[in-house]
This record gives sequence, C-alpha cells and structure tokens, in this order.
Amino acid sequence: MAYVAVRGGQDAIKKSIELLSLYKTRGSVNIELEALKNRMSLLIDKIMSEAGLISEDYAAIALKQSEGSPEEAVFLLRAYRTTLSRNYYSLPIDCEEMFLLRRISSAFKNVTGGQYLGPTYDYTHRLLNFNLKDDKADDITLDDIQEQVEELKAGRVTDLLREEGLIEEKEDDSEPLDITQFPINFKAPRSARLQTLTRAESGYINGLAYAGIRGFGSCHPTIGELRTGYIKVKIQHPIYKEENIIVGEFLATEVESLFSEELENDEKDPLKIMQQGKGDKADTSKNSLTLGIGYGLVLGRNDNKAISMSILDYVLETEGDSILQDEEFVLLHGDCLEMNGFISHLKLPHYVTFQSKLDRVRFSKKERE
Repeated sequence: MAYVAVRGGQDAIKKSIELLSLYKTRGSVNIELEALKNRMSLLIDKIMSEAGLISEDYAAIALKQSEGSPEEAVFLLRAYRTTLSRNYYSLPIDCEEMFLLRRISSAFKNVTGGQYLGPTYDYTHRLLNFNLKDDKADDITLDDIQEQVEELKAGRVTDLLREEGLIEEKEDDSEPLDITQFPINFKAPRSARLQTLTRAESGYINGLAYAGIRGFGSCHPTIGELRTGYIKVKIQHPIYKEENIIVGEFLATEVESLFSEELENDEKDPLKIMQQGKGDKADTSKNSLTLGIGYGLVLGRNDNKAISMSILDYVLETEGDSILQDEEFVLLHGDCLEMNGFISHLKLPHYVTFQSKLDRVRFSKKERE
C-alpha cells in the first residue's frame, strides 16, 4: 500500500525527494553541527533520550537532516541504533556518584551537601531577547567552567527519610528487562516501565503527569530531590574480571518525588487518626501514614520529563480505575516512533478500504429511503 502503485508514482516520489533536499538546503547559510550541539543542547538531549542513544554528534546530524523535526530526528537516530552491535553491558550506576551541576529539593530548605540552582530557565523573566539577533559565541567554554568548578557530589536527600523508616518502597527483585531485546508483557516489571517512560515522547509524559495531578491519578508530589549532572559508565574488564573500566560519561537528570500514601482503611483525616489513638479501644493498626516514592531518570537536562516520569512511576504502582493506572494504556502510546509512524501511515493510499466504507454508507442510505 504505497504511492508507487499509482501510475507515474515512482517519478513523483523521486521529484518529491529532490524537492525535500531543496527545502533542507535553501539559503546560503550552512548550519554547522557544533552550532546545533552547543546552541540547541536541550533539543539534542530530548532527541537522544527518546532515541535511546547517547551521541550528540549523531543527534545533531539527525536534527539537521530532518529540518529540525524532533520526531523525524528520533526516527533516524533510533533506526541507526539498531545497526550497532552490543559488545558489553554496563555495570549498575549509582547516581550518588553524579558530578552535580544542579541539585534542588522542594521538600527541605536545608539539605546536607547544599542546593545548587545550576543552569535553568526557572528564574528567568521569559522576555524575548532581541539582542540574540547579533549574538556571538562566548570566549569561555563549558569545559573551561567545569575545570574551574570543584567536583560536587552529595548523598540522596531521601536517604534521611529512609533512615527514619518513613518511606514505603515496593521491592522488585526481578532481573532488569531490556526492552530493546524483549517485548513487554503485562503486568510489566518496574525496570521495563522505567525504560519505556524514559524513551517516551516528552510532551506525552508531561501531559499524562499533569492529568494525574489534576485528579485522574489522585496524586500530588513533592520533589524530594532533583539533580542534574554527569554519570560515569563502567564495564567489567574483559580479561581482569575483578577490575572495572570507565568507558565514558553522560549527562542525566534524576528525580525522586514523594507522595503521601493512602491509608488502608481510606482514612485520610490526620485529626481523626489522633482522636482515635486516644481511645483505649481505638484500632490504630491500619492508621499509619507513610511516604511513597516515584523515580525518574532521563538523558540530558530535562527537569519536567524527569518529574513527570517519577509521577507516572508512582501512579502505575497503585491500583484503581483511573486511566493513568492502566499500565497498557500508559506504556504503549508514548513511543515517539510508533506514535508518529501510525499517524503518518494515514497519508498512504486507503482506496480499497474507503470504497468499502462508501459502499456500506450508500447501502445504508438506500435502506433508510
């Protein structure tokens, strides 16, 4: 089912591709890949995250080839990733070893290790800067800044709450499932859910999380900690098994969100709990509040997606009738590739199926008459 079936279709497709090349290269100014990497870094991060491939160079090429379309760039990068061989598996990463660029907590004013605002648009005025028309590159580079900054590391804020026994965590001892090698079966293990969410389209994840906060998931988080920084990737030495090798590092954003857990007896009023506790016959065995936790980790600088991912991670662990608690719905409709591919296929010829629809409509009209 394609336009090559139409008379003269092959020539038309060839001309269409030639016209596309003209649109991509129109104008005399060539966009260098370094400019895309350095000046469009948030977009590059988004493409790498959804494609599941860490390479700024290849992401910049895909972005340039696709005329700036993130969806098409993800398609190109994901397709290229499938051609690469898998030589090693990395060792588990501990984000406490992250070289911090940014670290904040909405739950506590003062945290051990301090808070660092880092690079963010949160505190800008959002006024259009017309000076960018004549913008020039700075003499100082990001590498120069990193060399001048002391390497910052800090433990997790939520570890303090864990020490007090205030966090109720769901245990999952299953082996991590590689969703690039094996299909997801429902109910999916948490490792598969987290992989699917981190590769999902950012707008989709943000929209679902927003719906959850507004009442469709019955959750409102407090950010225990949000951190952005560089994480080292290690593999086991191929010969000396007792040694590990650092093969690279990548920039990532990690979030742990905290939620007030529902009581088993659906009692939500703390005052009533205290009153019940005063009586001799009060049953307080089920009247214990705990904190639930949701986790998010995405490539690059992407606060909102990491926060949204942590919200959906928590909601998918709960049971209920909300659409956001339907694991199959949430996980199967956010993949950028499949989402845009299915919508795009509607542009292909559907002559036979539509004629069948017309026949049924005409027959029904005759029946009514």
